[in-house]
Amino acid sequence: MHACRRSQVVIALAAALLAAAPLDSRAEVVRIEVLTRQPANDGRAVGTIGAFEILRGKIHGEIDPADPHNALIQDLALAPRNERGQVEYVATFALAKPVDMTKAARVLLYQVVNRGNGQVTLSPDGYISLISGWQGDVVPTPNNQTIVVPVAKMRGGGALTGPVMARFIDVPDGASTAPIRLASMGTPQPYLPADLSEAGAVMTSFTSETRNGAQHGRQTIARSDWAFANCEKTPFPGTPDPTRVCLRDGFRSGRAYQLVYTAKDPLVLGVGLAATRDIVSFFRYADRDRSGTANPVAGAIDRTVSIGYSQSGNFIRTFIHLGFNQDESNRIVWDGAFPLIAARQTPMNLRFALPGGAAGPYEPGSDGIVWWGRYADRTRGLKPASLLDRCTATKTCPKIMEAFGSAEFWGLRMSPDLIGTDAKADVPLPDNVRRYYYPGTTHGGGRGGFRVEPGGPVSFGGAQCELPENPNPEADTTRALTQALVEWVTRDTAPPASRYPMLAAGDLVAPTRAAMGLPDIPGLTFNDQIVNPVLDYDFGPSFKAADLSGVMTMVPPRVRRSLPTYVPRVNRDGNETAGVSSVLYQAPLGTYLGWNVIKTGFLAGQGCGFAGGYVPFARTKAERLAKNDPRLSLAERYGTQEGYLCVVTRAAEQAVKDRFLLPEDAQRLIAEATASKVLPAVAESTDEDAAIGRTLCAIRNP
Repeated sequence: MHACRRSQVVIALAAALLAAAPLDSRAEVVRIEVLTRQPANDGRAVGTIGAFEILRGKIHGEIDPADPHNALIQDLALAPRNERGQVEYVATFALAKPVDMTKAARVLLYQVVNRGNGQVTLSPDGYISLISGWQGDVVPTPNNQTIVVPVAKMRGGGALTGPVMARFIDVPDGASTAPIRLASMGTPQPYLPADLSEAGAVMTSFTSETRNGAQHGRQTIARSDWAFANCEKTPFPGTPDPTRVCLRDGFRSGRAYQLVYTAKDPLVLGVGLAATRDIVSFFRYADRDRSGTANPVAGAIDRTVSIGYSQSGNFIRTFIHLGFNQDESNRIVWDGAFPLIAARQTPMNLRFALPGGAAGPYEPGSDGIVWWGRYADRTRGLKPASLLDRCTATKTCPKIMEAFGSAEFWGLRMSPDLIGTDAKADVPLPDNVRRYYYPGTTHGGGRGGFRVEPGGPVSFGGAQCELPENPNPEADTTRALTQALVEWVTRDTAPPASRYPMLAAGDLVAPTRAAMGLPDIPGLTFNDQIVNPVLDYDFGPSFKAADLSGVMTMVPPRVRRSLPTYVPRVNRDGNETAGVSSVLYQAPLGTYLGWNVIKTGFLAGQGCGFAGGYVPFARTKAERLAKNDPRLSLAERYGTQEGYLCVVTRAAEQAVKDRFLLPEDAQRLIAEATASKVLPAVAESTDEDAAIGRTLCAIRNP
C-alpha cells in the first residue's frame, strides 16, 4: 500500500473507532470479534490431543491515559480519546486450541510476531497458541498480524512534527529516483514529510563510511538539486511524491546518501505494549468481554509463556523492562518468557519510533538498559539498573530463559548485555534468569543436516555475502529449552544450568584475529570492519536512554564514542568454545561463523548483516596440505563414516541427558548422520583411517 494512502487509512480507522465506541468507562478489552473459526490440520488429530481449531479475528480495546500502568507510553496523552476519555486500538489475533478443551495443557503460549509475521502452533503437548498484532506501523496483508494505533497530535489539534532520517545505499548508478526508507529493516516509510518544499531538509552524500560512523568525502546537495518527487517518468523536479526522492543529476553508485527532514503525525506505537498486556490478560483471566462475548478459552489457562525471535525477542525485553508484565488489575501477565536471538530493546516507545530497525547506523536500541542483572552504566552516565527493576517492585517478574548465538555478538551488539559498557566484568544473572549460548550460529540458526559441501550463496538486506550459508542449527536446542521453560513454569522443575561465554573464563575477547585466536584459513577474509560496534549515541536531551523512550531531537545522533565490543574466542578450527553446542557443532564438518563479509557494493568488506558463513574442512590430509589449510581434515578427525557416526551418536545422547535435545530429535539426527556420506565406510578406507574410526567408537562403547 502506498505510504501516503496508508497514513490516510490509519487516520480514518482511528476516527471510525472513536465514533463506534461503547458506553463504559473502564479501560480493557472492549470486544473480541471472531471472524473465522476453522479446523486446523484438515481436521486431523495432533498427537494424542486430537483435533485443533484456529480462531481469527480482532480485539477492540481501550487504554486509560490516566492509569499509572500506562504512564510510560510516549505521547499517549496526545492521542485522540473517545467520549469516555479512553484511547482506542484494534489488533488482529489468531488463537489455536484443542477442540476438546479437556485435553488442553492449561498453558497459553504467546508467540510474539516479527514485523507482523508469525503463525500459531498446533502443539502435541496441548498448549493453547496465541498471536496478535503489536507493531502499529506494519502494513496489513491478508496473512499478517497488525494493530491500528492512534496518531499523536498537538494539544490544539495541529500536526505534531519532528526530525527523521533516511539512508540510500547502493542505488543503481544514474537512477533519478529512490524510495524513502527510514529503518535498516522493516516497514516502508511510515512518516511523511510535513512540507514537501521544506527548506530546512538536508541531503548529503559521502564516499565511504566506517562501522564507527566516520563518513568521508561528505558533500551537501543543494536543496534546489533534489526534491520529494518521482522523476521516473517526468524530468526533474518530477511529480511531487512524499515517499520518494529525486536527484537532478541522478544517484551515483560510488556514493551513499543521507536525508534528514521534518516529518508529521507520529504513531503512538507504545500502545502496542499495553494492547499485548491486555490481550494476553483477557484470554488468561476473563470470562467474557465487556459486550458479553465469551472468552473462547475462559477458565482453561493456568500459566502463560511468551516466546519471540529477534525483533520480537527484543519486544519481550522491552515489555518486561517497562513494567507491562503487570496488568491493570496488578496481576502477572506472563509466567515465563523466552526471548531468542535478541540483544537489544525494540525502539517502539519513542516519538517517530521505527520498531523495524535492526542495529543499523544511528538506530536506537542498545542505548539503555540491556542487562538482566543490575549494572551501573557509568560510561554513558546511567544509574544502576536492570531490565527487571519494575517487575521486581510489583512482584510480577516471569521466569526467563534467553538464548542467542554468534551472530548476535557480531551484528547485533550483544556484548554489553553480558559484560556492560566498560567490559570489565561479567554482569551476574538473577535467580529467575537462565542464559544459553548457541556457538557458531548465524542469526536464527542454519538448516542443519550433515553435508560437507557448502550450500548456496547467502545475502542479507540485499547485500551479497562472500561466504556460503552457515548450516549450524539452533531449532533442535530451542525445542528442548522451550519444554524446559514450560516445566519450570508449571512444575517448578529447575531448567539446565546456564551455559554462555564469560569474561572471567576467558571466553570473551576483543574482535581481532590475535585476541580470538582465529587461524589463517584459506579463503577466509577477516578485518576490523566486520563487527558492528556498540556506539554511544547522543539523540538529544529529550531522549530517555535508560528506558529507550522519549523524543529524539538530534537526528542523526552525535557519536560520542565507540564502546568496548567483545566476541567469543575460537579454537584452532576457528570454532567457538563456550555454550550449548548443536550435535553438528560437536561433530563439525568445517568452521561455522556468526559473521560474514559483504562481497560487493558501497559497504564491501564490512559485516554482512547478521548472516553467518561456513568454510568446510578438507576431506583428506593430502587435500588439506595442498590448500595449506591448518585445520585437520575429516579423515584425520573421524577416520571413517562409522567413526563420524559414533561421534554424532555420543553427542546426541549426551545432549538428551543434559536436556538440551529431545529424544525424538536425537533419533532423527542419528538417522540423518547414518544416511550421510561424510566419509567412506571402513571397507573402503585405509588401515590408518579405519583405526581412527575404531578408536572413536571405542570411546563411545568402552
